[in-house]
Amino acid sequence: MKVYDSMAKEIIPLNLPKDEVIKVFVCGPTVQDNFHVGHARTYIFFDSLVKYLRVRGYSVFYLQNITDIDDKIINRAKEEGVDYSEVSEKFTSEYMQLMDLLHVDSVNFYARATLHIPEIIVQISDLVQKGYAYETSDGVYFRVSRFNDFGKLSGQNMDALKSGSRVELNEQKSDPRDFVIWKKYKTGEPYWESPWGKGRPGWHIEDTAITEKYFGPTYHIHGSGTDLIFPHHEAEIAIERSISGSPKLAEYWIHSAMININDEKMSKSLKNYVKIRDVLVDYLPEELRYALLNAQFKTSINFSPEILQEARQNVSQISILYRKLSLRGQKYKNYRGENAKIKILEDIIDKNFDFRQLFTEVLSMVGEWNRNLDLMSESEVAEALQTFYWLDSFTNIVKRGDETSFVKGTVDILLSLRKELRSKKEFRIADGIRANLKDLGIYIEDKGEETIWWTSEEKGSEKN
Repeated sequence: MKVYDSMAKEIIPLNLPKDEVIKVFVCGPTVQDNFHVGHARTYIFFDSLVKYLRVRGYSVFYLQNITDIDDKIINRAKEEGVDYSEVSEKFTSEYMQLMDLLHVDSVNFYARATLHIPEIIVQISDLVQKGYAYETSDGVYFRVSRFNDFGKLSGQNMDALKSGSRVELNEQKSDPRDFVIWKKYKTGEPYWESPWGKGRPGWHIEDTAITEKYFGPTYHIHGSGTDLIFPHHEAEIAIERSISGSPKLAEYWIHSAMININDEKMSKSLKNYVKIRDVLVDYLPEELRYALLNAQFKTSINFSPEILQEARQNVSQISILYRKLSLRGQKYKNYRGENAKIKILEDIIDKNFDFRQLFTEVLSMVGEWNRNLDLMSESEVAEALQTFYWLDSFTNIVKRGDETSFVKGTVDILLSLRKELRSKKEFRIADGIRANLKDLGIYIEDKGEETIWWTSEEKGSEKN
């Protein structure tokens, strides 16, 4: 496998040990507002990446943090006249619900910042003792000038930053590039006790305290969206390496690109963001996953109704064929023969996790299978089904339609009755069942002794 590494700034071999647990950390959300499709892209991509590693035989521990204390959380709580914890709990709950809907279920553990204050204080104390941090009247700051590699990940010019043009100006700081790691108490704000008085942690050190606790000073993969490379990830590297003395924080740095609206970065400040929950009113989770995976992860996506419609059509095409094959080949579900199709698709994924090229090849295979469906041998049906199971195990794009146990059971009963009526040559009543199902948006097709069915939505997509 190969991947674009943000530190190396090129595609490099992803050499992960098979005899170790692979430690993956992805920066989680700040829980202060509704979540948009930019968040969805990041977490869907890393969900699929981790699942793929597991499919390839790696044991992976996937850690994600939850930033549940932050200026924005506090400000929102003040605006609403509630405790900060009500805001963080509300949006943490929403985040978990959305991830569940989107089939983002590969994370082993979510670590909340407020539950790791002791670890944060230990790290700050260590930095102060070693001269990498200093106290002022309003907080404790990391001394960037002591860390020579600051800016290496992002390629930022550190001399240019001294003007303060890219950082918040603060007369108490020794250097405008220095960043806060402990904020001292202000009236009306939540606080914890510390050697520097009452206060709360800065953003950057929350992540390093969490990863050091669960992974130690170094780990295999650090991921997030590209918007966090600077200053957040630069700060994480500076903090942890200053404490540990290690030459690196993570072996690999993987960042997914941003979502754009009309070629402009989606952001709440520009008020051009699209909420995940609003998209899920009209589109299925499988369709949104397809739309957001259907790009090279280092390429920005222009989010639009057109890419969602394309995703709907392609997901339905894939899912209809899956249903047809599964009705024919349930007995081949555990087929373990050599699968040349999966090998072709693995070779694509292994070249920098290119899901767009993967989906292009999958659709080509789907077209081939559709053309030859009635001529496919048992082994070919088994191979195709195994390919679908493999694909869905890490992409989660195969739609199971409206097959709840109730709907599926009801349709199956009606089809069984229709089959019995046809055997008795009661064609008028049998055709009536077919017509009534069609009125309900359920289409059926007779294939010899077999009858398959799908929804009106899928029927429309199949025609496109």
